[in-house]
Amino acid sequence: MANGGAVGKGSLSGTATCVGPLPEKVLEGIRLFNAREFFEQHEALEEAWLAEPGPVRDLYRGILQIGVGFYHLERQNFRGARNLLTYGMDRLAPFEPTCRGVDVRGLRSAALRCRDELDRLGQERIAEFDKGLIPEVRLYESVQVASGQGGSQTSAASTDSKS
Repeated sequence: MANGGAVGKGSLSGTATCVGPLPEKVLEGIRLFNAREFFEQHEALEEAWLAEPGPVRDLYRGILQIGVGFYHLERQNFRGARNLLTYGMDRLAPFEPTCRGVDVRGLRSAALRCRDELDRLGQERIAEFDKGLIPEVRLYESVQVASGQGGSQTSAASTDSKS
């Protein structure tokens, strides 16, 4: 699964190229997501998503939506958290298992566990949600950064120890 150049499958029928570097704004958004700065990750990933003309823009948008789901969770907004986690997981599905160095399968799996836990707790007990379940976005070693975007490579390996 360490092939960060896998081509996404699913409804995009392989047209979403997962070969190539991540834009600097996406890396910034992932860093903010992993720091649990969910509002700020939204801003960075939205900029990247809006600037990307190709189908890979849905990779960025899916990560953004999962992060916004956790933003809602922190504010105990059950419906918003559940909906955004679902939207993000659905948007990321065509990019499994990896895309541009992002462990899409791992993120979707972790988001599903969180949504299932939300469902188990229900709106009445959302405050009991174990925040330790909130994942990080894992990147494989030596993820490429888009040229002209702050360097040729970055060591963006995850420090996720929650999985």
